[in-house]
Amino acid sequence: MELGLRVTTESDTYEVRTTPWTIMLWERKYKTKASKIPTDGLGLEDLAFLAYQATGMSGRTIPANFDNWCQTVRAIEVVGGDDSDPTLAAPSVD
Repeated sequence: MELGLRVTTESDTYEVRTTPWTIMLWERKYKTKASKIPTDGLGLEDLAFLAYQATGMSGRTIPANFDNWCQTVRAIEVVGGDDSDPTLAAPSVD
């Protein structure tokens, strides 16, 4: 699984891609599984955590504290790949 993310901060706009490692870090932190994304979707904090990890792994300098980085973020968008939006959960069946 790979997500392209466009990050807009107070001073910059750039794109990063997740890797299996960034996804595993997200699974560990939030005690969930990537296989649940199609049904549960991703929240803003999920996208922010993935973008934070991918940004650091891209070689950009990031604050050591995730919350401090989040305070500089103005927007995070999913870009590229297929046309599905992993932030949207599938409709539930009652």
